[in-house]
Amino acid sequence: MNKSKFKPNDYWFEGNHRYLMQEIARIRYVLQQKSELMSGVMRSSIVPDFFPNGYHTPPAEVEQISPPPLIEQICQIFRLSSFERDVLLLCAGMEFDSTWGMLCGDAQANPQLSGPTFGLAFSLLQGGYWSAMAPNAPLRRWRLIEVGVGDTVTASILRIDERILHYLNGIQYLDDRLAIMEEPIPMPGMLVPSHHQMVEQIEATWIKNQGGILPMVQLCGEEVASKRAIARAVCDRLGLNLHALSGDSLPVDSTGLNTVKLLYEREWALNSTILLLNCDHLENIEVAKDNALATFIENLNSPLILSSTDRRSLRQRSPITLDVYPPTSDEQRLIWKNALGEMAVGMDGMINLFVSHFNLSAPAIKAACLTVKGLVPESRVEKVDGAEQVDGVEKVDGADEQSSSIFANQLQDKLWHICCIQARPRLEELAQRLDSVATFDDLILPEKEKNVLREILAHVKQKMKVYEEWGFAGKSKRGLGISALFAGTSGTGKTMAAEVIGSALKLDVYRVDLSSVISKYIGETEKNMRRVFDASEGGGAILLFDEADALFGKRSEVKDSHDRYANIEVGYLLQRMEEYRGLAILTTNLKGSIDNAFTRRIRFIMQFPFPDPSQRIEIWKRVFPKQTPTEGLDFRKLAKLNVAGGNIKNIAMNAAFLAAEAGDPVQMKHLLHATKSECVKIERLLTDVEIKGWV
Repeated sequence: MNKSKFKPNDYWFEGNHRYLMQEIARIRYVLQQKSELMSGVMRSSIVPDFFPNGYHTPPAEVEQISPPPLIEQICQIFRLSSFERDVLLLCAGMEFDSTWGMLCGDAQANPQLSGPTFGLAFSLLQGGYWSAMAPNAPLRRWRLIEVGVGDTVTASILRIDERILHYLNGIQYLDDRLAIMEEPIPMPGMLVPSHHQMVEQIEATWIKNQGGILPMVQLCGEEVASKRAIARAVCDRLGLNLHALSGDSLPVDSTGLNTVKLLYEREWALNSTILLLNCDHLENIEVAKDNALATFIENLNSPLILSSTDRRSLRQRSPITLDVYPPTSDEQRLIWKNALGEMAVGMDGMINLFVSHFNLSAPAIKAACLTVKGLVPESRVEKVDGAEQVDGVEKVDGADEQSSSIFANQLQDKLWHICCIQARPRLEELAQRLDSVATFDDLILPEKEKNVLREILAHVKQKMKVYEEWGFAGKSKRGLGISALFAGTSGTGKTMAAEVIGSALKLDVYRVDLSSVISKYIGETEKNMRRVFDASEGGGAILLFDEADALFGKRSEVKDSHDRYANIEVGYLLQRMEEYRGLAILTTNLKGSIDNAFTRRIRFIMQFPFPDPSQRIEIWKRVFPKQTPTEGLDFRKLAKLNVAGGNIKNIAMNAAFLAAEAGDPVQMKHLLHATKSECVKIERLLTDVEIKGWV
């Protein structure tokens, strides 16, 4: 298992090459004698140019080297007989001697057979036996040689496999047929303590099984980068090589699948190469592909590390299964400090804030820190409140403490933005990111409802202190999710309130696309919901389930199988809502349509009232941007229109388009026209009292 720990030097390479040349010269001597016998032509004048001393007869034996020459190692690995060994050397000679083909043709009395054949080997080499050329014999089973096309097997040209040829010369590389499917392997790095324990566990198990096939290891969970780092660390500690392959790359046909299987088994035998099979996020794959994957895993007779989101059920193998979780809060703090280096001095509060909101893996944290380190030195020299800023750090004479504080704030803003960006690609398949630009001033709500929003902000900001420092997370892992239900008629500001929270917290808000989440196929809805929750937990995003009645509706009485599975979906969502450590916001037009089990588990329930006339006045005052030209607008008269804020926004925008087309500022006449169009759209009767005196 520790073959790769030996580092050959120039002396060993030279000795290995001389030994190989000696053995090929021995075969050539016999071949030339046979050639001269069959052709009646003496060829002693032919001197092969690949021997450094120009000999064509066996030289004196070279001194022994340790480890043994690679031709001897191959014979031991694949249990080759002396005859099979000489057949391999017979094929290898073709690659080193330009006259070898001519000798083979003369030896077989057939110039067209200008290469080694089994027929030539039987007539030339000692100890020949028929079963050596069988497909299940070592030479062909392990693809050490390739049999060309011919009328008979014994008359078909043989060729040494290129990987084996280079191996005999001490050149190690991954077989080309596997290299084209290779996935990148992470560089060695620091592992958090919990992951380091897994490395030690796998290492100890494999060391105890050196005599046989190392047991398969199955690493489960969403931490793809951490699982790869664990696999890399195990192989580095044991002196093994690691090669990663995606499960998607495996061929479906049995011939191709068997070839890949054999080549990996051969790489393990030749170069102690461990396969890391990546089955993470293999969803909705075809049955044929899944069957091929299962066949490959079950039948591979070499060490295997399987990386998958869920545990795969295996019939024949009993793997070591480990669940790889994200680094704990304490481990994330340590990673942040190590990655920031000197920049982390005095920034414990900032690091705690990141750990509280972003559940990032070690590679993600390191990437964020490397990015911000590249940005800080490129900051321009500026004057900020009389302070000179050099390399992104503001320096104030006699005010080092103030300078450090300013630098910390700038660093926090940059890192925060980088962390938000890193989480986005994982969610955007199933959700739409909203640009959170609205502020509390844009919300027209009674003070009581605004206080509820402030409480939500406080819970999100202080969750690390309450859960970790004050020990609430240690009491129970359930019920730690922060969730809110916003109920109210359409247009009363529910979605805007979610945007306001996201803007205040500087977190992304993702509106979950229910059309892509809900599936008619059994189990698919739960799978999609799990992807949404898992991705958002890692990125600190706010989940907005807009019009969530369809997803979180009341469970029904079980009358058939469809009702049963629908209730299972609701039950699964209840569980995830309780476990979710981020902020999830549900909106509904009808509060009563939400399942009571959900309302019990929701921490905040807020009713958005329909705006009264005074609130509608404020909405009208703030609906037009400062750049919009207006003329003669009477907000008290406009407030008599009994519609919600969403409708007011639509009316204002439509009126702006009408005014722009006419070349006028926005006036009451444009608003009247837009109001009539809006009422037609929502099928609402417009009364004369509401628009009295507008024009």
